[in-house]
Amino acid sequence: MNNKNCDYIEFTKMHGAGNDYVYINGISQIPPADMTALAISIADRHFGVGGDGMVVILPSDVADFRMRMFNADGSEAQMCGNASRCVAKYLYDNHLSDKTVITLETLAGIKTLHLHINTDSRVESVTVDMGRPVLDPELIPARPAAITPEGLAIVELRSGARYFPAYAVSMGNPHGIIFTEQISDADVLGLGPGFECSHAWPEKANIEFARVIDTHNVEMRVWERGSGETLACGTGACATAVAGIMSGRLESPVNIHLRGGVLRIDWPDKEGSVRMTGPAVTVAEGKYFPPCELSHPPHP
Repeated sequence: MNNKNCDYIEFTKMHGAGNDYVYINGISQIPPADMTALAISIADRHFGVGGDGMVVILPSDVADFRMRMFNADGSEAQMCGNASRCVAKYLYDNHLSDKTVITLETLAGIKTLHLHINTDSRVESVTVDMGRPVLDPELIPARPAAITPEGLAIVELRSGARYFPAYAVSMGNPHGIIFTEQISDADVLGLGPGFECSHAWPEKANIEFARVIDTHNVEMRVWERGSGETLACGTGACATAVAGIMSGRLESPVNIHLRGGVLRIDWPDKEGSVRMTGPAVTVAEGKYFPPCELSHPPHP
């Protein structure tokens, strides 16, 4: 981005299993100082580029690269599994890195990305080492009503006179997983907003509605904190697999069937890291012309 009034920002639109974000290369251009306002503006599906949020790729002092991820409402999130895969594809396909194993700094720690290259020498899918799940309620954070013998925290989410038990798991951001026999719009769209902001979550939470198909397959829909329903959530898929395996419903590997595609979650060792594999797709590249008040970048 050049230092001119009302100038443009170069962007790339990408998605991981339908979880779409606008990606900004913060290495070769300087984004505006107010990235919260930029995220709200650029993610608007009517007046902006449109997406579940915005991701800025930056240099890092502790890893190969750094990712900052903003939801559509401008709030900054700690981690996004789908976005991290797309960052890996962006870096490799645009020749910013020739590594097939990349370390990425996030607010949830450093993640290791294993790139799978297709016959056209471009990234087709990525396996992300998501680290170990966080089950301690104070660290999730969550206010549980009970702890299972397996060590899973259960929070009680309420809608009217109905209570919904949800497993609390963090994969760098908080999740509440509700296992149900069927998933409906009434659940996701009707209950999701209230459950996200429940008193059970000191920092709000992503809410997953999951239906077990068999021990290796789950249908899932997600209401994401700060974005609403999205077609996929990588950290949510990992959290759902963890809750399902620990509660005896599932066995590793687990295929999470989302509205935007399928993510494979491997967690064979309950003391080890969760690994997520899924696609990364480039949709479009272009120039975004933000409101003039957002187009003044900070001095280098």
